[in-house]
Amino acid sequence: MALTFAAYAVPAAWQRPAAVAAVVALAAVNYRGVTRTARLTRVIVAVVLLALTVAVVAGLAGGTPGTAGVVAEASGAPSPYEVLQSAGLLFFAFAGYARIATMGEEVRDPRRTIPRAIVTALAIAVAVYAVVAVTLLLVLGPARLATSRAPLADVAAVGGWAWAVPVVVVGGSAAALGALLALIAGVGRTTLAMARRADLPPWLAAVHPRYEVPHRAEVAVAVVVSVLVLTVDLRDAIGFSSFGVLVYYLIANLSAFTQPPEQRRFPRWLQVVGAAGCLLLVATLPWPAVLAGLLVYAVGIAYRASRLALAR
Repeated sequence: MALTFAAYAVPAAWQRPAAVAAVVALAAVNYRGVTRTARLTRVIVAVVLLALTVAVVAGLAGGTPGTAGVVAEASGAPSPYEVLQSAGLLFFAFAGYARIATMGEEVRDPRRTIPRAIVTALAIAVAVYAVVAVTLLLVLGPARLATSRAPLADVAAVGGWAWAVPVVVVGGSAAALGALLALIAGVGRTTLAMARRADLPPWLAAVHPRYEVPHRAEVAVAVVVSVLVLTVDLRDAIGFSSFGVLVYYLIANLSAFTQPPEQRRFPRWLQVVGAAGCLLLVATLPWPAVLAGLLVYAVGIAYRASRLALAR
């Protein structure tokens, strides 16, 4: 998300420094407490929805929409494998709602509030994605969309609304920042939970006495992300992210399958379908992303195995 923000906001030569600056700035916001995180999130969401509305209206009103971009010809239709690989790569774009589940210590009545928030967030995201995706295909078509570096800005430009292009660029940048803000907060709290169980170094389990956030964990996350931003290509990051997200959703489905009846919210067959879907999409991802993901998991498993051996 940091790299995506930089791709929209600054020229290529400045993208990596700008991405690091975004990580540092948003980590500082998260450091000051979840209330400030929530306030900034509301502002970012408002900016993003406004920019998306401008892009969609500009494209549909001023462009030349055509259904050929939505309905693929039989000769040019993608194969089932290509569709599944696309789904696997795009899966990371739906992972944001799970960040809500990491905020259980900081909301009132989490048993009621968090499930409702997750379902609501997922439904809104799917609706927004659908409107934007169909608009992009109608206005740009598949071929041009596949080569576009800033498709929303291109849609506004095709519509002839030159003034809208900067608005859309700001909205695209803000969208990436909003996702980055939520990710830093969520991953920091996941790190806190792991540190409490000694699956990560225990000193990361500290909670700030004033701001009531896992401040050491969030600083550590910001440092690690900044290093990756300076060394990893955006496309590689997307593939690796999708692998990691799919694997931990697989684990989440398997964990939910073991819930006792009094804690269960959904039938067990749904977790079976979810786990099978995660495995199917992982198998279609580009092999470099899979290998990199397996390497990281191998390091994590080795660390945990050595820690348990020392504890015994």
